[in-house]
Amino acid sequence: MRSHNGMRPQDIVILLKIVLLGKKEWQYQDLSRTLFISGAEVNASLNRSKLAGLIDFNRKRVNRLALIEFLQHGLQYVFPVEPGSLSKGIPTAHCHPTINSKIISESIFVWPDISGNEIGQSIEPLYSNQVKAVKYDPFLYEVLAMIDMLRVGKSRERVIALNQLKKMLDK
Repeated sequence: MRSHNGMRPQDIVILLKIVLLGKKEWQYQDLSRTLFISGAEVNASLNRSKLAGLIDFNRKRVNRLALIEFLQHGLQYVFPVEPGSLSKGIPTAHCHPTINSKIISESIFVWPDISGNEIGQSIEPLYSNQVKAVKYDPFLYEVLAMIDMLRVGKSRERVIALNQLKKMLDK
């Protein structure tokens, strides 16, 4: 039996990407290429997720209920984030373009990126190439912005993010 040394932040992104792929066939190199994560790390991530009960034995189908439960109750504790200094970047959390009209806030949160179009408090992405990946996948961008709402949002924002995530991941 393999030991479980704990989840890593990119594990969440990989699981979310699999859910977003829906019924499309995918291979490890598809995840590797679109998420800018090495194939070996994708393999290791799926092994960790299997041991945690977040993906099936074949490492192809995500246990959505367990993932939502983890996102709702564990994410902010396992992968906490504290807004940092002002930085140029890509809007995240409640500042994402599809959600910012629903939440009024003076705070602006961004993932640091020199080619970004906003200035706000920096939020550390879950993994180093996340900003690169979301530039090619608007659905992943929106889902990861909701994830950041769960990580840094106040109670109302967290409820909105969770409801939005449930809708997005139920397709």
